[in-house]
Amino acid sequence: MHGGFAAAAENTGHENGSAYALSHPEKIIDFGDRAAHEMTVTAKAAIAAFYGNPPKRSYMNECGGGTIAALKEAQKYPEDYDGVVVGGFAAHLTHHTFAQMWIWQSTHKDAASVIPPAKFPAIHEAALAACDAKDGVKDGVIENPPACKFDPGVIECKGPDSNTCLTAPQVKAARKLYAGPTNPRTGQQIYSPLYPGSELGWGQLTGDAPIFIATDFFKYFVFKNPNWDYKTRPINFDGDVALADAPANLPVNATDPDIKKFVARGGKMMLWGGWNDAGVPPLEVVNYYNSVVKTVGAKTAMSAVRLYMVPGVGHCGGGEGTDHFDLLPALQTWTEQKQAPREIVAARIENGKEVRTRPLCAYPEIATYKGSGSTDDASSFICKKP
Repeated sequence: MHGGFAAAAENTGHENGSAYALSHPEKIIDFGDRAAHEMTVTAKAAIAAFYGNPPKRSYMNECGGGTIAALKEAQKYPEDYDGVVVGGFAAHLTHHTFAQMWIWQSTHKDAASVIPPAKFPAIHEAALAACDAKDGVKDGVIENPPACKFDPGVIECKGPDSNTCLTAPQVKAARKLYAGPTNPRTGQQIYSPLYPGSELGWGQLTGDAPIFIATDFFKYFVFKNPNWDYKTRPINFDGDVALADAPANLPVNATDPDIKKFVARGGKMMLWGGWNDAGVPPLEVVNYYNSVVKTVGAKTAMSAVRLYMVPGVGHCGGGEGTDHFDLLPALQTWTEQKQAPREIVAARIENGKEVRTRPLCAYPEIATYKGSGSTDDASSFICKKP
């Protein structure tokens, strides 16, 4: 126990990779929702047996892959938890793997389109030069990336190739990353793009081979062929999306915005995402939040759901932003004392020392400098809509 909690965990019904989807397809349901629900039921029974009383409150705090379980609990098993924290929104698996393959294929169309990691800092600095100061503070962080109008063509090489410029094919590849995956026939957006500011995180998805989670998913979920080769059979962003969205695969998504039953019993949900997230591009969590608001109604959503988008932060942490914060205490206060959260103070730690604090604002508000005071102090900022 820690902080008055008893904790439980599970392995989503499998170990290691995704081969289970081919050999034991029923485990797709385990992965998508059953494992977390069964863990919860069993854990509550064990707690009651050991302590003599059931738990007074139940919370789930997840980031990344665990967000499927946390969201599915609220969507499908609303009695299980009183509140959930959901960060690094990886809950649209059938599509975010396309985003990951889009990034790799865009930067490996041919040898000329490859962007060496040594060039990422130059792209990043150019993005900061375009948008860092737009919030009134030049601090190495883009506060509102969706409002940033940045074209990597501004650093296209005028002379010999170097690490401070991009060749024409590299400019084209970078533009595709900022555009995000789209269906070439319909033009429909398949998943979130990357945003200006995320460039230092591109290396995880632009290496010599695509990221394992994506290739594993396509082998066993989409093509059902362990011998599929991304080199000889590249991903098709039209027909392959339909294959991925086959009914048998859909349990791995947790995108249902209808959480009315969860909200009706007093459940609270706190979502967060890093604007610099390259592994799971961040617009998806914004889209999900907006869908929830539309589905349950704005007034109801205000009573039960908050979204915090964190500038300069990558997947579940890291980056140049203020990535040290804990939403769970705020969730507990909201649930148990009916005190709704507003801004959450986050910190940046360097060499073990706090060097900056900044308010995390409830979306769609952003942290805005008051015009006086230290720009490294949260009290010098207010939250307001851009």
